[in-house]
Amino acid sequence: MSEVQLVWEIPAILGEGPLWVEAENAVYWVDIFSSKVHRYALADGGKTTWTFDFEVTSLSARAGGGFIGTIADGYAFLNFDVLSAQPIMLPEADMPDNRFNDGKVDSSGRYWAGTMHIGQTAASGSLYRLDADLSLERCDSDYIICNGPTFNKDNSILYHTDSIKKTIYALDMDAGGGLSNKRVFAEFTRADEGVPDGMTVDSEDCIWVAHFGGARITRYSPAGEILEAVPLPVPNITSCTFAGTALDTLYITTASTGIAAADKAKYPLAGSFFSYQPGVTGLPTPLFAG
Repeated sequence: MSEVQLVWEIPAILGEGPLWVEAENAVYWVDIFSSKVHRYALADGGKTTWTFDFEVTSLSARAGGGFIGTIADGYAFLNFDVLSAQPIMLPEADMPDNRFNDGKVDSSGRYWAGTMHIGQTAASGSLYRLDADLSLERCDSDYIICNGPTFNKDNSILYHTDSIKKTIYALDMDAGGGLSNKRVFAEFTRADEGVPDGMTVDSEDCIWVAHFGGARITRYSPAGEILEAVPLPVPNITSCTFAGTALDTLYITTASTGIAAADKAKYPLAGSFFSYQPGVTGLPTPLFAG
């Protein structure tokens, strides 16, 4: 194992959703509140930033080329050349107090994404699944802030979080994407843990969870036992993903938002992009099948 490394010193307001794009040997990630998408090239350390006229809240590469993502109201195809979005399904366009948040594609090529209440008080958020034929299903509800999701190795369990409730759930998933048997996987009960945010799963079926307000990422066993906690030099850790040709490095996003003005000088790297080699590999990042 190694120490956490600074990859890109940048004051992202709400860095989120790191995405490994194998074909480009690069990691993409979003800064939701700045309407930016960043790209870090692993081969040469090259850095690229695109600024859109709208918030991109999550991102996936497509099997047929190009990108799909979530914007405030729903799913859209994204064009980085002209910085545009072609809407696909906007299920919450009539809910101005909600927005889409985190999302990820499972190994069957389906894009799961959740919504949140902007004021962070009402359980108005839902979890959606976009299939390859671009049909959409609302699969779960009663979330204040949806985060995650992530999936186990055989795509039979979906892990999903409500950050405000400080709870990570596990749900059984059938071959068609149907969910059942929702149960609590882990809860954050101490103030120093912050709240659970984005997650990923490694090749041993363990779950790595980012702690927003907790200055760490934690590795859980499939049974929900804490196996390892990795400290970071900033408080608000938002998500992580495995990347690289060997899938042996975790890339970690953070946020500068949510830090009290009096504390900002303590955390000059808040919002920056980090990496960590945990001594275990990750799973391949699926492409959206549509």
